[in-house]
Amino acid sequence: MLIGTAGHIDHGKTTLAHALTGIDTDRLPEEKRRGITIELGYAYLPLPGGDASPAQTIGFVDVPGHEKFVPTMLAGASGIDFALLIVAADDGPMPQTREHLQILNLLGIRLGAVALTKADRANPERLADVSAQIHALLAGGCLAGAPIFPVSALTGAGVDALRSHLVEAARALPARAAEGDFRLAVDRVFTLAGAGTIVAGTVHAGQVAVGDSVRLPPAGLGARVRSLHVQNRKADRGQAGQRCALNLAGMAVDDIRRGDWLTGQPAPLPAQRLDVALTLAADAPRALAHGAVVQIHHGTRQLGGRIALLDATLEKSGLAPGGHCLAQLVADVPLHACRGDLVVLRDAHGQNTLGGGRILDPFGPPRHRRHPDRLAVLAALSIADPAERLRALLVCSPLGIDLAQLASAENRRPDALLALLPEAAARFNDKACWLIGCGALDALGQRVEERLARHHAEHPDELGLERDRLRRMIAPLLPAPAFADWLEHWLAEGRLARSGAAWHLPGHRLELAPRDRRRADALLPWLLDKPFDPPWVRDIALRLGETEAATRELLKRLAASGEACQVVRDLFYAPAAVRQLGAIAAELMEADGCIRAATFRDRTGLGRKRAIQVLEYFDRVGYTRKLGRGHDEQHRIRGDLAVN
Repeated sequence: MLIGTAGHIDHGKTTLAHALTGIDTDRLPEEKRRGITIELGYAYLPLPGGDASPAQTIGFVDVPGHEKFVPTMLAGASGIDFALLIVAADDGPMPQTREHLQILNLLGIRLGAVALTKADRANPERLADVSAQIHALLAGGCLAGAPIFPVSALTGAGVDALRSHLVEAARALPARAAEGDFRLAVDRVFTLAGAGTIVAGTVHAGQVAVGDSVRLPPAGLGARVRSLHVQNRKADRGQAGQRCALNLAGMAVDDIRRGDWLTGQPAPLPAQRLDVALTLAADAPRALAHGAVVQIHHGTRQLGGRIALLDATLEKSGLAPGGHCLAQLVADVPLHACRGDLVVLRDAHGQNTLGGGRILDPFGPPRHRRHPDRLAVLAALSIADPAERLRALLVCSPLGIDLAQLASAENRRPDALLALLPEAAARFNDKACWLIGCGALDALGQRVEERLARHHAEHPDELGLERDRLRRMIAPLLPAPAFADWLEHWLAEGRLARSGAAWHLPGHRLELAPRDRRRADALLPWLLDKPFDPPWVRDIALRLGETEAATRELLKRLAASGEACQVVRDLFYAPAAVRQLGAIAAELMEADGCIRAATFRDRTGLGRKRAIQVLEYFDRVGYTRKLGRGHDEQHRIRGDLAVN
């Protein structure tokens, strides 16, 4: 269990931590000189009769109480299980008592106790009066009804009773589930002679072991865990709910700082627009305006940002104190965040705590964020059960879900999310990591059919639409590989047909006029006289006795029907020749891992210019993709399409 202290300056938080654990959490010379806590302090208490393992050790995070150090207090409160609110008997509740309690409420800390310190300085009547004030202060909050322990760290009175209560609470607290990828909120970074970089913080999710690889988002730097201390004890493994210190190999101390996260996600995505369920504190000084500049506290990090209220009715009036609404926090810089993370907001000057909320989506959209469809997605994301949440998301996502982005937001691997669904409930495209409900996929197929039917009616002289043009008309936000996969799915079902690069309805045919058919039947064999070096349009027009414009138009119609392939403006190949060239490209790909213009030229006997034109045609139709430039230019087969 992790216990965080809270309370006003000079109410005895550090002194009480020392009395409970025997450890002085003030370690800085300036703290000793000034007699106040400036930085976070840490102490540990082994459970009586335990086996000295990290799981049998209580961790304490001692926070500063001065109003100037509220951001440090917020960093220390991140990830604690139990709040120890400290109120001095002689002073009673003070401003930072109230603000710290407000922060604990915003962070959802539901377990806690109150230490009524300096009890030796107050008579019974004063202790009863302050206790009543504390009960009233806690009423209606997360710590309502928490027990109050009068204590004196000076005389030791009441300390044993408080310690026993904390031990009982720790034993009763269930271990946090180590689900999801490892995430640690960094609050200390230092070097140790002979070891190197040490990073310490609270583990919020997952687990970590010696030898694991970790990453530092959003920069993406990687490191290996060389050794590990958990709850101040050497260990092989740590998990959610524990304080861990990691000795990292491959990361310098200047690469990381308080506020960063270490994660086990293979490719964590940067977040900057956080859609949250927001609550404004009842004692906030004023309504929260749409567009207000705020300080965002997330994990151990503090950064600036502004707020957009997603309820259009609040745009002019703002969110009133005590109110709730959906909002988008636009951070000044990218950060690492996941669904379910808590944020606390303070005003732009850092003088008042305004409110807080829970992140629903760390990857909110920059536009249409108030659209009813988007609000339906946020309603689905507010569902607590992961499987039910995913099913609801699919229902309100007619184009499907970017599963890689969702996995990063949920701090789970894509395969773990897929395991939440029955196999027949959705279709997954692994090339684009895109997931769509089977009902939505069928509806998308109907839209494709309707669009093609309309195109056939409006353009009876055209065979159909190319894949990318069709995608732009139907669903431009869909990844091209996923759309290509689903077109093939509908083709296999017989719902669509394809001729060359043109997609059309199965019953649609492009019929040439009798005269055009005769000209086509005459010229098509000429394309095979020299398959890799067919005649140009001007040569074909001369043999036909037609104008170049009429011949070019006829060849373009033949290309649309799949009877020819237009490589460049006035150069058309027979489909059989293109398939042969595609097979040669595949052989080079298998042999060399890529296709270069020079090797393709030598293998086909084409000139360099013609070889480049053919490879660019392959890029254009999606059979290959070009990488690099100049001498490094190469082509690679995409793997999701064949040359027809």
